Amino acid sequence: MCSAANYTTKNHYFGRNFDYEISYNEQVMITPRNYPLKFRKINDITTTHHAIIGISAGINEYPLYYDATNEKGLSMAGLNFAGYTKYHEYDSNKLNITPFEFIPYILSKYESVDDVKEALENINLVNINYSDKLPLSPLHWIISDSESSITVECLKDELKVYDNPLGILTNNPPFDLQMFNLNNYRRVSNKTPSNDFLKDYNLDVYSRGMGGIGIPGDLSSMSRFVKLAFTLTNSLSDDSEESSVNQFFHILASVEQQNGCTFIESPDKYEYTIYSSCVNTSCGIYYYRTYGNSQINAVNMHNENLDTDKLITYPLVNKEKFNFQN
Repeated sequence: MCSAANYTTKNHYFGRNFDYEISYNEQVMITPRNYPLKFRKINDITTTHHAIIGISAGINEYPLYYDATNEKGLSMAGLNFAGYTKYHEYDSNKLNITPFEFIPYILSKYESVDDVKEALENINLVNINYSDKLPLSPLHWIISDSESSITVECLKDELKVYDNPLGILTNNPPFDLQMFNLNNYRRVSNKTPSNDFLKDYNLDVYSRGMGGIGIPGDLSSMSRFVKLAFTLTNSLSDDSEESSVNQFFHILASVEQQNGCTFIESPDKYEYTIYSSCVNTSCGIYYYRTYGNSQINAVNMHNENLDTDKLITYPLVNKEKFNFQN
C-alpha cells in the first residue's frame, strides 16, 4: 500500500510513501534526454525526450519507476490497486503501452496534466509483463503538475480519468469512492470542537490537541486517505526550501507504516514504509529518506549530464547516521 501527495509553497512538491513488505533494491534513477526508450508495442525507439528523475526497481537496463518527475515539472506515481485493476488486451485502434512503461512514456513526452489528459483518450494499458520473473503489479496512478492533478485507473471496462482536486492518492477502493467517503468527516476541524453531542451536559475540554477528533488512526487505505487529506489541508510552513521539504516529510509521516504493525502473511512478513520521497518539481531535486535512515538525502538531476544516453543511478542510503553534538 502507499500514499502520495502534492504540496505548494513558493515551489511545488510531489512525493509519496512506498509501503510494501519486500524491497526490490530501489534506487534513484535519472533517465537523461538521449537514453533510448523502447516500448513493447511501439515500433519507433524514442531517443530524444524529457529527462526524468525518480525511484525505480534495481534493474539497470530499464527505468522501472515507482514514482518520477520530468525536467518540466510533470510528476507521476503508481500505487497498489489490487482487486480493481484490469489491464486490457492489445487494441489496434489505440496506442498500446504496458503498465511498466506508463511512467517513462508519459514523463518522456508531456509537460502538463492537460497534455496528458488529451493523450490518455488514445492510450490502452496492455497486459504484458516485464518478464516471467517480474509480472505486472495492479496499480493506479496520480499525475500532477504545479497547477492540477488527475487519478488514472485501469478498470474492467475503461481507462478512468478523474480530476483530483486534493492532489492525494492512497489505494483501494476506487478514487471516486475515496472522495465520497470524505463526506463522513464534514464535522472534523483543526479546532477544539464544540459540544454538539450532549448540550445539557458540560463535556470537558480535558486536553490540548483535541482538534482533529474523529480522524481515523488505522493504516487502511481509506483511513490514510482521510488522514492525508486532513493533514495536507491544515499544514503550515514558510516558503523556504528547508521548511517546505521538512513539512512535506511530516505530512507523509502522518500516514507512514511502522514495521510490525501490518501483518501480511506467514512467515513474519509485514508491510512498512520502505521509503518516502519529496521532489521539488521546479528545481528537479529528488529528496528521500528510508525506513532505516531518517536523514533526508537529495539528488539534483541538474547536477548530472542530462544529454548523455546512459542511465544514471544512486543506491538508496539505508543506514542511519546519528548527529552527535558532544
